[in-house]
Amino acid sequence: MHESGARGRTRRAILGAAASVLSRRRNATVADIAAAADVGRSTLQRYFPDREMLVSAVVEDSLQRLGESLKEARIHQGPPLQALRRLVVAMLDVGDHVLFLYGDPRITEAVAGRDGSDPAAEEIRRLIRRGQAEGLLDAEVSSEWIEHVLWAHVSAGCMAISGGTLPRHGASAWVIRTLESGIGARTAL
Repeated sequence: MHESGARGRTRRAILGAAASVLSRRRNATVADIAAAADVGRSTLQRYFPDREMLVSAVVEDSLQRLGESLKEARIHQGPPLQALRRLVVAMLDVGDHVLFLYGDPRITEAVAGRDGSDPAAEEIRRLIRRGQAEGLLDAEVSSEWIEHVLWAHVSAGCMAISGGTLPRHGASAWVIRTLESGIGARTAL
């Protein structure tokens, strides 16, 4: 659902605050989320009558935001290392949504269970395999392992940003540097 005007801004503020709060505290209350969104609890409940509906809407919103960010990163274009760097920046840009979606196994399972596929994950796997085929990413480890390492580095960057230990503008450089040092082909980097 896409709304414009004040109602749309309020809805987006609630969803953004919910992703942020729930990515840090899975047991956060509706009152906690309303406070983070700077709206009253009754306002939040006019948009989302119960916590379950709110969490479901946050899942949908987070998937949409992550999908848009990955689309803008164009990870299927250009040299694999440049695409990987764009991917890291894109994921850090929607860090709260990444942490919300992939930080709780129940939500991750629900996302995967919707139709059994994850187009974003498949696109990332293709990028990794392309980087390995071109000798830019370590072909001596599995592409699945590289994918896990990628998510671990992005997650660490998202948590550092949200915890205030790493500035948003510098996080991607640190994540990319440590990621490439770990998964790059021994002669490529």
